[in-house]
Amino acid sequence: MGYVYGPVNSRRLGWSLGVDLTPGRVCSLDCIYCEEARPTAVLTCIRGEYAPAKQVIEEIRARAVPGLDFITFSGSGEPTLHSGLGEIIAAIKDLGIPIAVLTNSTLLNQADVRRDLDLADLVVPSLDAVSQDVFEKINRPCSSVSVHDVIEGIKAFCNVYKGRIWLEVLLVKGVNEHPQEMQKIAEIANTLPIERVHLNTICRGATVKKIEPVAKDILIEYKKLFNIPVEIFV
Repeated sequence: MGYVYGPVNSRRLGWSLGVDLTPGRVCSLDCIYCEEARPTAVLTCIRGEYAPAKQVIEEIRARAVPGLDFITFSGSGEPTLHSGLGEIIAAIKDLGIPIAVLTNSTLLNQADVRRDLDLADLVVPSLDAVSQDVFEKINRPCSSVSVHDVIEGIKAFCNVYKGRIWLEVLLVKGVNEHPQEMQKIAEIANTLPIERVHLNTICRGATVKKIEPVAKDILIEYKKLFNIPVEIFV
């Protein structure tokens, strides 16, 4: 089984080589909007070696080509669930290619996870809700995860990490795009030492078929709530 895919032309990260550390849909969330368009198979917050670290490193080194903008840890599940994430990042730093990690933020409250991310050049944590009921509706978390854990984990990570941080917020019509929820999300984002916010909505397939994207004019209006740069992706 291969754990590396691409390179692909990412709308946010340019020419990117993808790495899937949790194949088979292992994740701490079962988001209704997930572009995998299928439910999480293993819903867990337990870290483990879900893909052989040695093989992952070998595949990355074999597939890394000149001109890459990023090597991106994302894939079909949550990359920080992999207990060897830090080891893998350290082993490929000499390639000289920027390393990005896309995370759902559920494990950022753990010190070992924050340490594993130290050598990444860019981390993109997600924050789709600040109210527990909304969090449960849109992200459908592992039972041990609360939205408080997510928020405090993001704050703790932002306070120690020295690389670039882009916060991702994805909105679904009628679920988490209410003005009150967006105001609270923006209030938290505005306190964080981050470079920018990516304000997104559904643009491809989703796990729950009948959910709808948020109109671009609404996203533009919500952009005004932030005092940091915001990029809209639709």
